[in-house]
Amino acid sequence: MRRIQPGDRALYIRMVQEFYRTDAVDHEIPVENIENTFEELMRGDAYAEAYILEDQGQPAGYMLLAKTFSQEAGGPVVWIEEIYIRPEYQGKGIGSRVFKKLDAMFDAGVYRLRLEVEKTNVRAVELYERQGYTWLAYDQMIKDK
Repeated sequence: MRRIQPGDRALYIRMVQEFYRTDAVDHEIPVENIENTFEELMRGDAYAEAYILEDQGQPAGYMLLAKTFSQEAGGPVVWIEEIYIRPEYQGKGIGSRVFKKLDAMFDAGVYRLRLEVEKTNVRAVELYERQGYTWLAYDQMIKDK
């Protein structure tokens, strides 16, 4: 797992597009959104961080994190916005290793890790539950620009 770098632009865009074509999400997004996210990541890590997940030096996926503060949680919260492991790398323990590193964030002052998952994405749900994640009892609402 390594921080995304400027030279990862094409790889990042390609993997995000792969992710949005899977059953893990219910819609695709415009490439402009992906490009805007990459540009934000290159400006700094105040709001978001991204990592390239590797297996023996090969790009196995990526993870996008967003940062916020929650009064409910009592402090900083990290949203696991997206985690994608390419199909040929799934089942090799990469997800479990990534979540171990995420858990270390608690030592760095993060009070809650949060993520969204499609209930039909059974493998992801099982992974998250093995890592100690539980379901929230409420729904969310959004208003897009």
